[in-house]
Amino acid sequence: MSPVPSVVDQFPPELLAVICAHVYASGLSPPTSSLDPLLSADQPGIPTGLPSSFPPAYWPEAVVRRTLANLCLVNKAWYDAAKPWLWRKIEIRLPRSWLSIVDELAGGDDEDVTEEQAAIMVGQTLRNAETAALAAQTLIGECSDDNAALELHDKVLERLSGPDISIPPELLTPPASRDPSPRRLRTKSKSPARWKLMRSISVAVQDVMERAHPGIYVPPPHDPHPGRFVRHLDFNHFRTIGMRRSVEEGVNNRFVTGDRLAAVLKELPNLLVFGATEYMDGALTFPVLKELLLRGSASRGRGRPSRGRDVVIPDPNDPEQEDLARRRECKDLEAIDLTGCVSGVFVSALSQFVNTFLLDRNESSDGSDSEDERERRHPRSRNRNLIQEEPLTFPGMHRLGLRGVKSLQPHILEPLVLAFPNLTHLDLSCTRITPEGLAALGASPTVRLQSLALERCNWLTGESLRAFLVDAPAAQDLRELSLYGDWTFPSPLTEEQLREIVERAPCFKNGQLVYLDLSSAPVTRDILLDVCAPQPRLRSLGLSQSARSSSARSPSSCYHPLTHIRPIHPFPIPPT
Repeated sequence: MSPVPSVVDQFPPELLAVICAHVYASGLSPPTSSLDPLLSADQPGIPTGLPSSFPPAYWPEAVVRRTLANLCLVNKAWYDAAKPWLWRKIEIRLPRSWLSIVDELAGGDDEDVTEEQAAIMVGQTLRNAETAALAAQTLIGECSDDNAALELHDKVLERLSGPDISIPPELLTPPASRDPSPRRLRTKSKSPARWKLMRSISVAVQDVMERAHPGIYVPPPHDPHPGRFVRHLDFNHFRTIGMRRSVEEGVNNRFVTGDRLAAVLKELPNLLVFGATEYMDGALTFPVLKELLLRGSASRGRGRPSRGRDVVIPDPNDPEQEDLARRRECKDLEAIDLTGCVSGVFVSALSQFVNTFLLDRNESSDGSDSEDERERRHPRSRNRNLIQEEPLTFPGMHRLGLRGVKSLQPHILEPLVLAFPNLTHLDLSCTRITPEGLAALGASPTVRLQSLALERCNWLTGESLRAFLVDAPAAQDLRELSLYGDWTFPSPLTEEQLREIVERAPCFKNGQLVYLDLSSAPVTRDILLDVCAPQPRLRSLGLSQSARSSSARSPSSCYHPLTHIRPIHPFPIPPT
């Protein structure tokens, strides 16, 4: 007896994609977590879990990924629907997992093999695209014999040989018939990404068919590589501890290298979030930072005029211009987390990036240099001074995490922060931010912060914090504020400055604070109960080591009357 076909097998692909999207969304945390304690029927008694609801408001991530992986095994339709959501967020935890990701996304480390694979992929994609074009031509009654296929192939190759196509000529010919050319000798790392190659082929075939048959539609070739699905790449849980590697192996044979990371980033045109950690910050080289930050609108580079067209005609064979053209089609990065990155490689690369793209050339060069030396270092700067240049900014970036980046000097840190005009979440804890840098951030007309962390910033003064929180428009809409300090680096605020902040700062007056940490600040009962406006949305309050003020009796005397706050913690809790 033959099995009865399932009704699900008859669902259209769009419906399958919606089902997989709901599976993925079921694992996302709710915008506002519940404050109900975690109750369990197996272990009755006093709840000891983290604040959560029962049953959970969302699925665990492992359940979501296992569900999507099982859907990929049903059939090809479910595989095509679940694969984008399975690759949407990648968290690198183990070194071998990272090497597998490199092989899947970038094709491995062997440059010669990678080039041969790229040539094979271009040939296969050309055949698939031409087959689809001939099928579309047959539907409208045109002939699609061998002569038509050969004619179409010649036209597509002619279109791909144009100067505006990013496919190198050596990839359009078989390996045995290739002739050495200047473009073939370029650096392998400058070769186009696979998604860029496939898009160029699809555009060329569509253009050829559009000229012959206006209005005809040719479906784009199928891309089996998952790089275009990745939106989130995270190394925060990456560790190499316990692998029994010697110190020499850890230094000379690293898993996460700059070349591997740059090759992977080239294959992620839709990347929105990137997270690094101190265990792999040696891979954050200058090319990697360019791949991360110079995307989308920022890929125009330094020195473009604010009005009109650029008077400098770019060289189509310049590898740097090819990289700019490729990155221009990528999406802007929205969030980057560089917590704890302090290696010399990272600091040197970020300093080079700031000096190259963010600082004025006259400021970045030594004042003792002669005019001839500056002209030799920047030969086109004299001509470009005649054109009004816009400063390089990153308008797509909304979240920036620099916690613990202690090695960055203020003259590098502050221009970097000011280059993000649309920040909403900023973490500068344990950095060398200065009062002048904080004042410059507060003077920005576009920054509207919702979350700000200035923990243990020993270069800041109480007056700079007061002026920023009270007068700066950037701090008016704060919902999360952390001014945590300890006995080593206590809060620089005095009792008078704290009183003025609580009384006059817009973020305190509007009652929208959700997270507040004033640890080691001179908090008194009078400030909390009489001066501070009601905070009905407050969910976490940090007051550790705040008893150094003589007028504060004890933490418990301040907590008791605050009945509108449900959970109160006498220790700092990081915001979620």
